[in-house]
Amino acid sequence: MSPLNWATHHRPEAAAGYRVQGQWEGKTTTDRLASEVLRDPGRLVAIGEADSLSVAELDDRARRLAGWLQSVGVGHGDVVSFALPNWTESLVIDTAANLLGAISNPIVPIYRDAEVQFILEVSRSKVMFAPESFRSIHYAEMLERLRSRLPDLSHVVIVRGAAPFTYNEIVASAVPLNGTVAVTGDEPRLLLYTSGTTGRAKGVLHSYNTLTCELINASKFWSVSRGNVIFMASPVTHITGYLYGITMPLCIGTTSLLMERWDADRALEIIDRHGAVGTVAATPFLHELAVSARKAGNTLPSLRFFACGGAPVPPEIVRNATKAFANCAVSRVYGSSEAPTVTLGTMDIGSAIAAETEGEIVGHEVRIVDAQGNLCSPGQEGEILTRGPEVMLGYLQPEDNAAFDSDGFFHTGDLGLIRPDGAMVITGRKKDLIIRGGENLSAKEIEDVLHTHPKVREVAVVAMPHVRLGEGVCAFVIPEGDISPTLEELTDFLNKAGLARQKFPEHIEIVDELPRTASGKVQKYVLRERAQHLGSERTR
Repeated sequence: MSPLNWATHHRPEAAAGYRVQGQWEGKTTTDRLASEVLRDPGRLVAIGEADSLSVAELDDRARRLAGWLQSVGVGHGDVVSFALPNWTESLVIDTAANLLGAISNPIVPIYRDAEVQFILEVSRSKVMFAPESFRSIHYAEMLERLRSRLPDLSHVVIVRGAAPFTYNEIVASAVPLNGTVAVTGDEPRLLLYTSGTTGRAKGVLHSYNTLTCELINASKFWSVSRGNVIFMASPVTHITGYLYGITMPLCIGTTSLLMERWDADRALEIIDRHGAVGTVAATPFLHELAVSARKAGNTLPSLRFFACGGAPVPPEIVRNATKAFANCAVSRVYGSSEAPTVTLGTMDIGSAIAAETEGEIVGHEVRIVDAQGNLCSPGQEGEILTRGPEVMLGYLQPEDNAAFDSDGFFHTGDLGLIRPDGAMVITGRKKDLIIRGGENLSAKEIEDVLHTHPKVREVAVVAMPHVRLGEGVCAFVIPEGDISPTLEELTDFLNKAGLARQKFPEHIEIVDELPRTASGKVQKYVLRERAQHLGSERTR
C-alpha cells in the first residue's frame, strides 16, 4: 500500500449509501481504459496545439510508461508528479500512474523552487515529469538544484526536451506493463496541493469515486455526452483542468481541446473550428473571450455552456458574455480543490440566477452556519459547510483535517448564503487567500518571506482589485528603520526566495502602523477596504 498515511473522512454509512445509490461506481482508470479500447480505439481523447491523442495511442503509451515506472520502483500507492502545461503527455502520465495504482500529483507549472521542493518532499514523490523549460522557468535546472534535498525522488523525466531521461525515449522503448494492478475505486487517485490559510500548501486527496461522481453529475447538468469536445485552457494541473481536461475523456467519452497558452483570439478560432460545446474557466478567460467574440463578430454557435469560477465573477461580465455568445449558458459556479463543484450554475440562459448567484447546488449537502455553528436561515450569511460523494477523502497532512467536523461536513472557510429559491451566493471568505486569475495565493506565505527582509519590520498582505485577473497582491509594510523598501527590492527578494511570480505584489503601501483589534490581531478587512480604493485608483 501507499507509503503515505491517509484516511477517508467519508463515514462508513455514508459511503455505503453512495454505493447503493450508484453515486460511487467503483470503476478505476484501468476499467475505463479497457472499456474504451474495446468500444472505440480511434476516438480522440485529446487535441493539443501540436498533436492529438486517440484511445489506442493513450493505451499503448500509458502501458509503456507504466512498465517503465514499475521497472524503476514505482508501485501501488506511490506518488508520481508532473508539472506540465496543457500537453497531451499529461493524460498519458496520469493514466500510466493510475494503471499501477500510483497516485497522480499534478504541480502547477508556475511554481518554483520553494513550492516544488515542499510538494515533492511531503508527498515523497518517486518520479517527476517536467518540461526542460517553459516560458521563463527552466525546470531541468531547478530540479537539478533540488535533487539533493529530495531523497525519495529517484528520477526526473524531461518532456519535450533533452536530458538523460526523456519521455519520448521511454515511451518509444519501454516494455509495456504486463497485466493489471488490483485497485479499488475508494483509493486515492489524485494528490493536489492547494494554498492554505496557514501559509503552506495543503495536500488534497481524491479517490476514483469522488472525481467520477463529480464528472457524472456535471455532465448531466450541462448535457455533456460522448463525442462532445470540451475546450480546456484552465491548467490541467488545477482541479478544473484535471477533471475536465484529463479525467473526463475516459469517464464520459469526451475530447479535450487543450490550450497551453491563453490567447483569446486563438481560443475563439479553435473553439469554432472544433465545435467545442463548453468549458470551465476563471473570470479573465470569460471576459477576454467575450471581448474577442464581439470584435470578430463570431458568436461561437457551438458553445452551449461556460461555467465560470475560481475568482470573483462580476455580474456584468456574465451579462456581457451572454450577449456575445449565440447559444451559451454563461453562469457562475462555486467549488474548490477539496469540493470541486458545490454548485453548477444554471442552464437558464441570461437569467438573474446566472449573473447574480453561483447557481444550483448539485451533489452536495450544504449547511450555512453562523460563528457559533448554528444553522442560518434562508438568505442569512454564514460559513459554507458541505459533505457528499464529491468531497475529497481528506488532506494528506493530519493537522489540516480539523476542517471536517464530527458530522463529516467540510468547513470551506468561505462565506455565503442560500436564497429562498435554492441558489447559492458567495459573499466573502474567512480564508486569508488572494485569488489571482483563478490561482489561490496564500497571503501568509508571502508575508512569512517578506518578514525576513532587513528593511521590513512588519507586513500584511491582502487582495487588491486587478482589472484582468480579478485580484492582485498588495503589501502594507512598516519599514525597519528610516529607509523604506521599494517594490522592486521586495519583488527581487521574493524572486530569490523561489516564490512564483504570481505571488509578487503589484503594489506596496508604506505605513506607520497596521490597524489592530484590542487583542493585537491585524484587522485585514480594514486593509482590504484600503486596497480596494488603491486598486480602483490604479485602474482609472
